[in-house]
Amino acid sequence: MNRLLPAALAASLLVSPFTFAIAADSPPREPYGIALEGFAYPYPVHLLPVVNDGEQLSMAYMDVSPAQPNGRTVVLLHGRNFPSSYWAPVMKMLSEAGFRVVVPDQIGFVKSSKPQGELHFDTLARNTIALLDHLKIDKAEIVAHSLGGMLGVRIARAYPDRVAHLVLTAPIGLEDYRLYVPPTPTEKIIETEDKLTAEGYRKQLQTNYAIKLPAEAIAPFIDARFNIKGSPDYPRWLRAFVSSGQMIYREPVAHEIPQIALPTLFIMGADDHNAPGRPLAPEALRAKMGQNAELAKALAAKMPNAQAEVIPNTGHLVFLEAPEKYKELVLGFLGR
Repeated sequence: MNRLLPAALAASLLVSPFTFAIAADSPPREPYGIALEGFAYPYPVHLLPVVNDGEQLSMAYMDVSPAQPNGRTVVLLHGRNFPSSYWAPVMKMLSEAGFRVVVPDQIGFVKSSKPQGELHFDTLARNTIALLDHLKIDKAEIVAHSLGGMLGVRIARAYPDRVAHLVLTAPIGLEDYRLYVPPTPTEKIIETEDKLTAEGYRKQLQTNYAIKLPAEAIAPFIDARFNIKGSPDYPRWLRAFVSSGQMIYREPVAHEIPQIALPTLFIMGADDHNAPGRPLAPEALRAKMGQNAELAKALAAKMPNAQAEVIPNTGHLVFLEAPEKYKELVLGFLGR
């Protein structure tokens, strides 16, 4: 009986991945812990010990086996502002198609450890490969979203023999933000982020990501961001969160993307003009940033084995906003 409970919970979450999320305007309650203890995930969470820069850390991940395996594995890479639970519909879709699905929370994010040091894409890439080694997976399909797209690029560049296909879903990093945004001290960003309210964050999500989802679907993202604020570990969480933003700025991947020879698919929302750091750019340059669909098409044209698909009337959360089209594109691409 005890073994059936996690499966039952996972099944219920897959019907609606946000069923157990608590709305941002609910009554005050005990805050989440630094590993988002109290925030529900759709499948059991495992921990992999890793060492980054001499620090002992734990990398959280979900590992879902299909009922009818096709012998292949997909690794899903999350974005900066989103818990991996948002992948639940995609996990279900891929599992039903026979794929084993592995979904890590990167170090510094969500249910994984928050390190004392700075975050780096090279380190996150090594951690992801260490997870594949731990699970005895020689080669995987990489399906990435947002910041995860930048990490997917770094994995594909550093470990091309470990990746079969690369799907970049509304990736950021298609341009070098340093060309528009001046460097900003970490302490200043921490101060700004600390002043942000839940309602301000809701507006930020809707504006930056052109989200075409109902308010209740956005609530889990606000929960994950703000229900830790009353925790004694909040300052450490906040510093890790800001470090991830500095990583995006300081470690661009746009110049590397044309070098990727692996089969690559960009799936873009036509209305997604997300550009990290835009408010800090000179006003005259802001409109030039975030032309993501056009950037993806231009980059794909420079690559030896890539294509870009743009889905109309969708924003940054394209796999939640247009699930059937997303399914068609991803399964069709992985089936080649």
